[in-house]
Amino acid sequence: MTTRPPAPDTPVAGPAHTPPDRLRTLLHARLGTTARSWLEKALDEAAAPPDTHGPVPAWELRLAEAGRRCGPAHADAARVLVLHAARPGTDALTRVYRQGTADERRAVLHALPHLVADTGGLPLVEDALRTNDTRLLAAAVGPYAARHLDAHAWRHAVLKCLFTGVPVAEVADLARRAHGDPELARMLDDYAAERTAAGRHVPDDLYRVLTLTGAETPPLTTDDPHGKES
Repeated sequence: MTTRPPAPDTPVAGPAHTPPDRLRTLLHARLGTTARSWLEKALDEAAAPPDTHGPVPAWELRLAEAGRRCGPAHADAARVLVLHAARPGTDALTRVYRQGTADERRAVLHALPHLVADTGGLPLVEDALRTNDTRLLAAAVGPYAARHLDAHAWRHAVLKCLFTGVPVAEVADLARRAHGDPELARMLDDYAAERTAAGRHVPDDLYRVLTLTGAETPPLTTDDPHGKES
């Protein structure tokens, strides 16, 4: 059976989960010649020692260009590769996150598991979890959060996903962290009860997470006459 090559506008899934070497290979298969050449030059510049590029490091300039050069479907993956090539410290990542666009903030979050081995990036994850930007939230609950968020903060991150409509499939290592967690089960029960009392739909994802905790899953509510969130 012949495997079809990926469509050029199909994003590389999971840039935070994919090892950078593999991510680079996958992205190459989707980029055209011009974009591929730009990416290779950008990665070489990012990996080079700082020199005469002026007050702004070359890799920061390439982050800003990635959407235009590689297209919006591939910008996340390209930015993660640029960050990985540059290997900035936590201070530089924090500066880019604080000063950057939403797209650049998302790239920093995706890059954290590839660049930061300790808890130094947690303030960025915690900041993203305070927003209602669903794309930023989805990036915040990736592998780095799964490794380093404490139980209390992680439970609230799961609830934030349910509240904002971010699919729980975005939550890295969900099954392991939810398993046997009675406090998470209690929080989910309380949230479901609040929504049911208000006549609002309880998202199916809530029951999926509740099942992972090992708690008994109640039947799906049918109290919402419209069958959807009001």
